[in-house]
Amino acid sequence: MISFVEIFRTALVALQRNKTRSMLTALGIIIGVAAVIAAFAVGAGANKSIDEQIASFGSNFIIVYTDRSALLTTGTTRYLTYEEAQAIEREVSGVEAVAPVINTSAQLVYGNSNWNSSVIGSTAEYTVVQDWTVARGRNINDSDIRQAAKVVVLGQTIVDKLFEGEDPIGKSVRIKKVPFTVVGVFESKGQSAMGSDQDEFVLVPLTAAQRRLVRWNTPGRVGNIFIKGVSMNALSYVQQGTEELLRELHKIKPGDPDDFAVRNISQMLEARRKTTTIMSMLLGSIAFISLVVGGIGIMNIMLVSVTERTREIGIRMAVGAKAMDIRLQFLIEAVVLSMIGGILGILLGVATGFALASFTSAPPIFTVSSILLAFVFSAMVGVGFGYYPAWKASLLNPIDALKYE
Repeated sequence: MISFVEIFRTALVALQRNKTRSMLTALGIIIGVAAVIAAFAVGAGANKSIDEQIASFGSNFIIVYTDRSALLTTGTTRYLTYEEAQAIEREVSGVEAVAPVINTSAQLVYGNSNWNSSVIGSTAEYTVVQDWTVARGRNINDSDIRQAAKVVVLGQTIVDKLFEGEDPIGKSVRIKKVPFTVVGVFESKGQSAMGSDQDEFVLVPLTAAQRRLVRWNTPGRVGNIFIKGVSMNALSYVQQGTEELLRELHKIKPGDPDDFAVRNISQMLEARRKTTTIMSMLLGSIAFISLVVGGIGIMNIMLVSVTERTREIGIRMAVGAKAMDIRLQFLIEAVVLSMIGGILGILLGVATGFALASFTSAPPIFTVSSILLAFVFSAMVGVGFGYYPAWKASLLNPIDALKYE
């Protein structure tokens, strides 16, 4: 039996003899491996970002919002109100804090500087629910809510954009042409897991936002109600109690659909994570199909190679090569071809993962397991699709092979 080293060297010589054909054959493996690695890396990066989002919101966080689909069944929409938020805080057990929220955007002006920003109207409990800390000055308080006071607490980004080193406390900032006095500055949180600037917002009293910034027709209307439970274990009771209370306040009859929605934020983000995982698996499936197609290409080329080298096979058999040697030679050629494609595919997959991640604002995560899986699978493709041509070559009759033209 010819030595394995000699067989391996012969296989490399055969592949180098037709470099262009070999590279074109390996292209299917390269694309398949690259797609597998990129798909799993981008999916893992997106899932990690969603996990970080869940952690930043807090696992015991609930959001209540108006379900506009009720408009299609009832013809009317019942909005959430500040009074309902107060009722939830009073009557639902397991609640740590409730913050009714109005979210709008506006141009902020100070002197000759201006900046477009998110403007949140809420109560003092907003800082508890969203885990914000006032670094300087004070937070809005109950007195501000009762008087609809024109006061504002700024995020650090707004301070940097408008005041350029000045102390903003006590200064007046115009929001939608309405002057608001700066009473505090929030401690900086920096960027979120998805790359957005968490400090680019301002907080004003809920009643001031209702009367001076949005001016909705519905008295006391709010956009959302944020609820923080005392613990994760209490969250299901808070959610159930909130739903029962709002159905009572909205006079919804048994069997009728709710005109509001109560969602655990972790459940919402988990649903989003499942969608991301499904998309990653779909892309991964397409990538594995590419590997199979690449394997078929290897089989096709190896069959052609067997036909072209029939006389060579006959000569090798005539000088003592056994059927096992011939089979092993062509099998190694197929495996080497697929492994070269696997290595190049890994490099291309890493580059593609970073390129795709630039569109999702989530850095890709490359794991050793995914890279090894892609590489091993590419080698298995070489073995699986290279065995038949190798087996066919080993069955050739030496005399017939020598006569082949």
